[in-house]
Amino acid sequence: MKYTRDYSDELDRLKREIETAEAIVIGAGAGLSTAAGFTYSGERFERFFSDFETKYCFHDMYSGGFFPFETPEEMWAYWSRYIWCNRYMNIDNGTYKILFQLVKDKNYFVVTTNVDHQFQKAGFDKNRLFYTQGDYGLFQCSEPCHYQTYDNEEIIKDMIEFQENMKIPAELIPKCPKCGKTMTMNLRSDDTFVEDEGWHKAAQNYHDFLKTHNRQHILFLELGIGYNTPAIIKYPFWKMTAQNPKAVYACLNFGEAYAPDEIKAQSIFIDGDIQEMLKKL
Repeated sequence: MKYTRDYSDELDRLKREIETAEAIVIGAGAGLSTAAGFTYSGERFERFFSDFETKYCFHDMYSGGFFPFETPEEMWAYWSRYIWCNRYMNIDNGTYKILFQLVKDKNYFVVTTNVDHQFQKAGFDKNRLFYTQGDYGLFQCSEPCHYQTYDNEEIIKDMIEFQENMKIPAELIPKCPKCGKTMTMNLRSDDTFVEDEGWHKAAQNYHDFLKTHNRQHILFLELGIGYNTPAIIKYPFWKMTAQNPKAVYACLNFGEAYAPDEIKAQSIFIDGDIQEMLKKL
């Protein structure tokens, strides 16, 4: 159900919960990065991908990520720009840093489907982060022949520097150091996604945090999560709130501040721009 409430009252409620909760679990989706300035169409797309738009007639970065390019050299020219502007460039308009200031002295943990590494760049403790869907900054074997990931910043820089006519040099196509097959991004899209040692450690940290604070006054703070993958964060937050009478579920989302009737009394709904709402908090 969607509920219409006075958002200023809801902000006051949320502020009290942040101050008094014994633990805070932040669940973050694409809407948080959008609020931070990571838009995939419009001016940013045209600035970095106008040549691809002219040649192939797609109009946003996301669509280009699924495009069947003519050659691997062209595909990596596209993806190197994609990774560079969404992982390594400093785009954040302050949204993540505002969030960090709100919770830095609290007992928090972050679980996110975002893959842009912005939490760590804003100062969040990496031991309190679980990136469930991967990281633009990591490569893996496309097979995969083994379950290890590799930092890609240096090779992405080279791809950016040396590409010409929408192609990178063939020698820059990343190869698996063990089997020699082409590397790919460490992004969950099918059953070839590599859950490496760091992924499993983060998953265990998240599990332990939830177990430690089970039945305590815990705030589940959901930011910008839609319905592409609700089973990862949104539905578990609802379920854990329903199972714990001391828990509070807060949803900040532009146009999608929802929750089931069963947890209505335990919920806070704020329908608005996430950056503006965090500033007010």
